[in-house]
Amino acid sequence: MSLSASARYDVDLAPTGLALVHDFLNTRAAGRPRQADLLADLDTARAWFDGAVDLWAERTGAPRPEVEPFGAGDLPRLARMREQLTVLLRARDGEEADAAEGRALTGRVRLTLGPDGVLVAEPRGDGREWLTGALLAEVQRAQQTDTWRRLKVCRSHLCSGAFYDRSRNNSGVWHDVRVCGNAVNLRASRARRRAAPRDLTGPTT
Repeated sequence: MSLSASARYDVDLAPTGLALVHDFLNTRAAGRPRQADLLADLDTARAWFDGAVDLWAERTGAPRPEVEPFGAGDLPRLARMREQLTVLLRARDGEEADAAEGRALTGRVRLTLGPDGVLVAEPRGDGREWLTGALLAEVQRAQQTDTWRRLKVCRSHLCSGAFYDRSRNNSGVWHDVRVCGNAVNLRASRARRRAAPRDLTGPTT
């Protein structure tokens, strides 16, 4: 059985290989109501990984690699990478910029110059090593094609679901404006009403 992390939040995946990064971010416990962390349990994580490899091959047109799954010891490292990517996305969009400083992400890739003159970064290794390389290679491709700026994390920290912003001016901030946007706007409205000065003098005669 394979799992799609993003299907739990009813969002359309990012195009091409960036879909792998998008789905990886959505393995976290996120959304409203809260969904389970798919990297918290080895069996669940491996089920997600199996589907993620299929997704990557389908979206990139590359042959499906025969890679071994990761072990239980890899899960904390993958969770840290997921958090670092989340922080970097928030920092790029003006949130928590200090938290992203000094944190480098590395992965194994092989650079191949094809007969068509196109340079391709191919992830190497098994399990966590392959996934890390694939994720970073897709981030690079997305930056080169100017789609990276459209992959975002919901501004509501109660949600934190990742989404691909398809708005014309790239102005989206909520994974679902009906759920997260309305809730945040309602809380802000209530806070403004509480903070507004009250007239305690009563009517004058």
